[in-house]
Amino acid sequence: MNPPFAKSLWTDAWYRLCRNKAALAGFGYIAVMAMLCASAPVLAPYAFESTNLDLGATPPSFEHWLGTDVLGRDLLSRLLYGGRISLMVGVLATLVSLSIGVSYGLVSGFAGGWVDSVMMRMIEIIYSLPFTIFVILLTVVFGRSIFLIFIAIGAVEWLTMARIVRGQALSLKVQEYVLAARALGQSPGKIITRHLLPNMLGPVIVYATLTIPSVMLLEAFVSFLGLGVQAPMTSWGILIKDGADAMEQYPWLLISPSLAFSLTLFSLNFLGDGLRDALDPRSSQH
Repeated sequence: MNPPFAKSLWTDAWYRLCRNKAALAGFGYIAVMAMLCASAPVLAPYAFESTNLDLGATPPSFEHWLGTDVLGRDLLSRLLYGGRISLMVGVLATLVSLSIGVSYGLVSGFAGGWVDSVMMRMIEIIYSLPFTIFVILLTVVFGRSIFLIFIAIGAVEWLTMARIVRGQALSLKVQEYVLAARALGQSPGKIITRHLLPNMLGPVIVYATLTIPSVMLLEAFVSFLGLGVQAPMTSWGILIKDGADAMEQYPWLLISPSLAFSLTLFSLNFLGDGLRDALDPRSSQH
């Protein structure tokens, strides 16, 4: 049911998002998982780095709800702490991607001409560099740390965002309100911040939501190669790698982190699809 008052674009988008059950379910799952992982120091039944070699790998029980790994570490505790790393990498690397990509795309699209051509050629050159080799080089030069993972992943994921923003800028800069702002003598900086950026927030928000699962997959891939966070700290990618190595003997080591990781990715994609539908101006035509 539509609200009994005049609706702005954002109000209308909010009501359409609230009618999308899959998007709401995805948002609810992400919110719950984020709160559980953030509360890991309180909720985790054991220290994530605490080992018990005498116990070894044991299946789920009343004492260890998700079982233990080959070193006798509680899997539930490691799952919660690993989720903190994976979600943090997803959010922070996406913010790095947004900061670089939006700024780069706005300048390229608004400037146009030879500046746009040079900036786009630079993106194509960076696109040609294999991500794995790029991360390995950063690891060799600067050492392995969680902050390096943020930079490495964010430094790759911004390329697509820059292209999206550049296309939006090319389309918006020829609109009447932008031409009027230019005629009134507004500076390029004011035109970008007051007219272009606010009118492209919809696509940027949608792509940011869809970038988080992509970043989490990249982190899992890097961790699977052994280039992720250092032990004893863990992430869902490392837990999945350890579980895959021992899946024939101890299948519970793979099931729990894979399920948590998969449900989080599905939820983020459902939320991203819901935001895309809600913020699409064409869907507001009744």
